[in-house]
Amino acid sequence: MREAARGAGAGVVGGLVFGGCMASYGALPTVASLVRTDEPAVGLVLHLAIAAAVGAGFGVVAARVDGSELFFWGLAYGAFWWYLGPLTLLPLLTGGEVAWTLPAARSLLPSLFGHLAFGAVTALAFGLLARPDPRAHLRPGPLVRGLVAGLAAALVLLPATNLLLVGALAGLGYPLLFSGRREGTGPAVVRGVGYGFVWWVVAALTLPPLLRGEGLDWSAGAVVDAVGELPGQVLLGAGIALVFSWLGLLSRAFLVDDVRALHDEGSGARGLQATLSGIVAGLVGGTVFAFAWAQTGSLSQVAGLVGGEGIVLAVVVHLVVAQLIGVSYALLFRRRAFDLASGLGWGLSYGLLWWFLGALTLLPALLDQPLRWNAAAMALAFPALVGHLVYGAALGVTQQWLENRANPWWLTRGEAEARRVEARRDQTLSAAPALWLLSALLATAVPVLTSAVP
Repeated sequence: MREAARGAGAGVVGGLVFGGCMASYGALPTVASLVRTDEPAVGLVLHLAIAAAVGAGFGVVAARVDGSELFFWGLAYGAFWWYLGPLTLLPLLTGGEVAWTLPAARSLLPSLFGHLAFGAVTALAFGLLARPDPRAHLRPGPLVRGLVAGLAAALVLLPATNLLLVGALAGLGYPLLFSGRREGTGPAVVRGVGYGFVWWVVAALTLPPLLRGEGLDWSAGAVVDAVGELPGQVLLGAGIALVFSWLGLLSRAFLVDDVRALHDEGSGARGLQATLSGIVAGLVGGTVFAFAWAQTGSLSQVAGLVGGEGIVLAVVVHLVVAQLIGVSYALLFRRRAFDLASGLGWGLSYGLLWWFLGALTLLPALLDQPLRWNAAAMALAFPALVGHLVYGAALGVTQQWLENRANPWWLTRGEAEARRVEARRDQTLSAAPALWLLSALLATAVPVLTSAVP
């Protein structure tokens, strides 16, 4: 009950921010239509009451989540309520039909970003109401690591973007939001993808019109204009998380990426086992991806990576690349998938990352084509996104199955299962489930973000 009350208070804070954003669009009175009135004051009261109720729900959901893990829970919760509220419940409660069409979703894009702001602010307020020690987020060591990580990631992307300042600010912000939890490199990179999306909303979509004195503009037209910066921001966030994680693990062996103290195996054995399972899992995922991709007629372009042509060569090259990515997944996410849900979640999230990194960036660059960093090209690449998600799902599930079949030889089956149950519980209370959900919601929102304004 106490957590629900704290969540309600945090929801009111989030509701005020959400309401202030949406008031610039004149959207707040539409909430009042639930009680058949167009009075703005009634709309505000009803809006805050709903925000308190939704915030109380967040308090119940996130009651046992560590404070440093709340941010992405809030984002995922806000995005979920956009799908459930404006797209589904509000039309039904006002006598209309659900808004499950591209034009309807596009018209509600301001509400999507408002819900994301609501979720983020609610999560931050919920954490602050617990009175955490602020010194945990202001330690100089993590801040320096964050700054170095931000500058390093921005320098790597410098040929395609000019994000040095944004990289420095995002790098400093990373340890302020996420401190205290040691995690593997793979989960950190997925966290970075979500962090990059947040920075796109802030740095590419929200701040520029405000700095020009034009007011907040989250319209469909503004989103289409800014979405070309999304791949760069996502890769920047992933790079920050990757470098930040590596800097924190410098004193440990490269392949020892497991914080659960299972150190009885040699690093060579761990690496060999992960490599072999990654090859198999990548081959399974790549086969499924190849079959789906071939239906679009785009698979043959992969042969150009080795200067050839023809569907047979394209399939061979595609499967080799799929196995290499599979090995990277096995090394980065070793002992991070404890059941089917976590294998599927990490796999889907990794597939989303490789759509940004592979289909939109590396593939056109290696084929001497322009990067697909614009709304039109990203919309045309949507079938490839579906393929990458299918690939990631098959990769993650297969890798989880293979990994869980190989119990450590120095543990009994019962001991291994007990450790797996404990690790699964810890993962459930981390940001991992929220990251999986946010990745899925971001993938489904791509057509809305990239569709041209009629």
